[in-house]
Amino acid sequence: MSTAAAAARKAWVVDVETTLDEADPSVEVSRWQRHSIYRVPACIKELNAKAYRPQVVSLGPFHHGDEQLRPMEEHKRRALRHLLRRARRPVEDFAAAVEEAAEELESAYMDLGSRWRGAGEGRERFLEMMIVDGCFLIEVMRAAGIDAKSGRDSEYAHNDPIFSHHGVLYMLPYIRRDMLMLENQLPLLLLKKLVAVETSKPPNDDAINRMVLKFMSPSSRPPPAGGDLALHTLDLWRRSMLYSPHHISQRSPDASAETDIIRSAVELYEAGIRFKKSGSDSLHNIRFRHGVLSIPAVSVDDSTEYMFLNMMAFERLHVGAGNDVTAYVFFMDNIIDSAKDVALLSTSGIIQNAVGSDKAVAELFNSISKDVVIEPDSALDAVQRQVNAYCRKPWNKWRANLIHTYFRSPWAFMSLAAAVFLLVMTVMQTVYTVLSYYEQQASSGSSSSPAAPAPL
Repeated sequence: MSTAAAAARKAWVVDVETTLDEADPSVEVSRWQRHSIYRVPACIKELNAKAYRPQVVSLGPFHHGDEQLRPMEEHKRRALRHLLRRARRPVEDFAAAVEEAAEELESAYMDLGSRWRGAGEGRERFLEMMIVDGCFLIEVMRAAGIDAKSGRDSEYAHNDPIFSHHGVLYMLPYIRRDMLMLENQLPLLLLKKLVAVETSKPPNDDAINRMVLKFMSPSSRPPPAGGDLALHTLDLWRRSMLYSPHHISQRSPDASAETDIIRSAVELYEAGIRFKKSGSDSLHNIRFRHGVLSIPAVSVDDSTEYMFLNMMAFERLHVGAGNDVTAYVFFMDNIIDSAKDVALLSTSGIIQNAVGSDKAVAELFNSISKDVVIEPDSALDAVQRQVNAYCRKPWNKWRANLIHTYFRSPWAFMSLAAAVFLLVMTVMQTVYTVLSYYEQQASSGSSSSPAAPAPL
């Protein structure tokens, strides 16, 4: 072996030996546990790359500097200046507060590039980006709140492209959508640090959660009071969709025979199952009782596909997140095969179609559920088993066919009623004829019998 080859071999051997400590399970758990923001793998992006890419604003390091997002950088800096002027606090105070949590903020990003790491220039660049992006979000949320109150006390010009009433109306929907991209997240810990400096009063975790959730959807259900600080906006939005606990049903002894794929909505309807909108909008609130399948209402619009795909990617990449949204999407894909299924669910108030045709909604659910991985014992398995067991009972299908055939319209019902009436009259006439015949026979038999002999 040559001297150069020996030196090269020695180098990699030394490198492996110096990193042996990283193979300690406790070290690996500690390192991976801090990650919550991920780059979406290419194998997932292949289905719809646009769904994971922000359109108007970059938040965090992964898309910072993207060409199509640079126009928003000027507005970020302007938002920072407005916040500093209103708070009357020097930027050094904000930098010091964020620097206290710099290591935790860096660790939130998996595979963070060397450009943002290190104790020198990389760290300063990272802190600057965090402060600028975080203050921008705070100002956007504040502008949305002011606009809801008819624009009172606004510090921005009436023709501001972002923070005026016009900007809130036309730009905020795109910003909200970008805030749901997995690669475009800011840790909510950052907002908590910035708000604490701005208000000189450290907010609790619940206050930050509610502030962000109110911005994302003013009409949505707030998270339970006292909840822990969410990891980021996408995690918080996902929690708001899963706020109620699962209804767990016991597995039946022959459950292994009831694991076939659930039928489409139209097929279930033909088997006698009725659909009903659940009393709450939690995705956990899916129930099947006495032939009625209750499903929470879902509004399908232009951002629904992006939202579900990023939540499913988060569940796939973040250990411990669960599989609830993925299971729900898979369940909906099973019962939606065509536009007829969407139309049936729409009439029950379960699907609120804001994208146009029913076919487009069906294609949406059919496309986003490709290559999904489902946990073997998800909470929806119990519902699926109950539905399949109900469909197997012949009486239920016979009764459904009777209802669908003869009770779907008044004319069909009247035809059935007339047929039943004629059948009853025919039976009555037959019975009357038979009775008359036997009565006549009895009468003729008694009249022709010989008279009894007279007594002697």
